[in-house]
Amino acid sequence: MAFSAAVLKNISPFVRFVKTTKSAELSGEWLDYDHVFTFIEQGKADFILNGVRYQLKEGDAIVMPPLMTHFIRSTSSEPLIQYIFHFDLYQDEARGRWQSIGIASGEQLIVPQREQLLQGLHPVSAIGGSDRMELKKLFPIMRKRFIEGGATSELELKAIALQLLVLFLRNQSGQKRQEGQQAKAWAPIQQCIDFIQQHYADPELDNDRISEQSGLSPGYLSSLFKEQTGVTLHKYLTYVRMEHAKKRIMAGKETLTEIATGSGLSSIHHFSRIFKREAGLTPSQFKAEASSPIRSVISGSPPTTT
Repeated sequence: MAFSAAVLKNISPFVRFVKTTKSAELSGEWLDYDHVFTFIEQGKADFILNGVRYQLKEGDAIVMPPLMTHFIRSTSSEPLIQYIFHFDLYQDEARGRWQSIGIASGEQLIVPQREQLLQGLHPVSAIGGSDRMELKKLFPIMRKRFIEGGATSELELKAIALQLLVLFLRNQSGQKRQEGQQAKAWAPIQQCIDFIQQHYADPELDNDRISEQSGLSPGYLSSLFKEQTGVTLHKYLTYVRMEHAKKRIMAGKETLTEIATGSGLSSIHHFSRIFKREAGLTPSQFKAEASSPIRSVISGSPPTTT
C-alpha cells in the first residue's frame, strides 16, 4: 500500500535524542524502539533494513520506524558523518520517561498503533538543492537546543523535527526513488541472526553450530555474513551477548556473576574483560552511566569490526 503524507497531518513529534557521529570505519547492527532519522553529511554507507540494502551517499536521508533491524556499513574511504535524531510521532507520558536509546526493557517491544504510521513509507530520500542547505542549517540548531535544554527546548525540538520530516517527505516527490535491493543470500543470514538471538546464552554456541541452521559450511557462512553485514559471525554473537547483558545490568535484579553466566560466557572475569572491550566501560561503570540523564549517556554502542 502506497504511503500518504496525509496520515501525518496530526502528529506531534517527541524528540528523544539528537547527535552527530563521525566514524572512520563503521559497521554494526541496531534495533531501536523509536523512529530514527539519519542524514548523511559525508561519506557513503550501505543500510540493510530487514534484508533490503539501500546504498546511501552524501545528501541522502533515511527514516527507520520502530523495531526495524538495520545493519550499517561504511563503504567509502572518507569518514562517515551522520546527523541523527530519535523520535516518537506523538508525545506520550510513559514513553517520554524512557531515558535511554536502544531497547532496555520488554515494554519497549510494544509499538503503539499510532507509532506505526510510517510503516509504508519509502525509507530513503535524496535531499537536494535548497532543501539540503535548509537541513544543514536546522540540524545544528536542533542539536544545540537538545544539549542546552530549557523551558522551551521540547517545543523547539518538536518544531524542528516537523520541518526535517517535511524536507524528507518533499524530496520523495517528483524524483526517481532509489529502490532497495534484496541483500545477497539474506535468508541464511536471517536464519543465523534469529538462531543467535534465541541461543546466545548457550556457552557452547559457536560458528559450527550456527552454520548448521543455514545448511552452509562454517567457512562460507562466515565469509558471507561478513560480506553482507560488515561484521564477523563471532563478532555479531559477542554483540548480541553484550546487548542482552546491558539490559540485565540496567534492570538491576541480578549479580554480575549471574549476568555473565546468562550471557553465555565462562566466567565473570571473561565477561568483564569482553564487556569493557565492547562497551568501553566496566559493567559497574556502565550501570552508573546508564542511570544518568539521557543528555550525557548514549547506550547501545555498535560492535566494532575487529
